Amino acid sequence: MRDFKGKRYWLIGASEGLGLALARLMSRAGAELILSARSEDSLKAAAASLPGPATILPLDVGDSASVARAAAQLPQLDGLVFLAGVYWPMRAQDWDAEKAEAMANVNFTGCIRVLGAALPGMVARNRGHVVITGSLSGFRGLPGAIGYAASKAGTMVLAESLYADLRKTGITVQLANPGFIRTRLTAKNDFAMPFIMDADAAARIMFRHMTRGGFKISFPTLFSLLFRGGNFLPDALYYRMFPPRG
Repeated sequence: MRDFKGKRYWLIGASEGLGLALARLMSRAGAELILSARSEDSLKAAAASLPGPATILPLDVGDSASVARAAAQLPQLDGLVFLAGVYWPMRAQDWDAEKAEAMANVNFTGCIRVLGAALPGMVARNRGHVVITGSLSGFRGLPGAIGYAASKAGTMVLAESLYADLRKTGITVQLANPGFIRTRLTAKNDFAMPFIMDADAAARIMFRHMTRGGFKISFPTLFSLLFRGGNFLPDALYYRMFPPRG
C-alpha cells in the first residue's frame, strides 16, 4: 500500500472534474500538492478547497514555453499525475483542423512535455511515481472520435513504453483508463453514455489503484470489457458493433 503522507505530487489538470476530485482524496491522505491548469483563478479556488497544503502553478500543457517556465519553478517531486485533456466529438466528415490538433497537442503531446519536465529528476534519483490518464476510447478506433481517441491511444502507449523501461527501477508507472465521466467535456455529447460516472466515484477508483499498485486499470470494469475485448475481434465484427454516426 502506498503512503502519500508528506509526499509531493504534481497534478496536471487539477482545477476541476476528475483532477480536482483526485486532488481532494490525495490531500486527505496527506500529500503535498502542486496544482496545474490554465486558469489561475480556478486553481486558487481548487487549492483553497483542499484540506492539506497545496500550491498552484498555472501552465498550458499545449505550449512548450509555458511548460518550460513552470518546470523551472518545480521543487523536487515524489510523483506526477497527468489528467489534462480537451475534447470535442468529431466525425471525419466534420473535420475541424483546429480542434483535432488541439486534442493531439494537449492530450498526448502535452503529456510528453510534462514528462520531460518531471521524469529526468525522478530517473536521476531512481525514485518516483508517474500516473497517466488514458481512456477506454483509446483501445481501438471509434466513430465520432477523430482526434480524441487517437490522442488517448498515443497517451496509453506512452504509458506502456514508460512502464516497459522503468518497471525494474525505483520509479512506479501507472495507467488509468476511465470510461465516461460526468464533466463539462462529456456534456458536449449528444448520445447515450453507458455507465457514466460522477467525478468523485471515478477518482475513488483511480486513487485506490494508485494506493494498491499494479500497472493498469480500466473502468468501469463491465464497460471496459467491451473495449478491451474489441482488440481481439476481426474488423468486420468490430465495426458492425460500432456503426458510423450522423
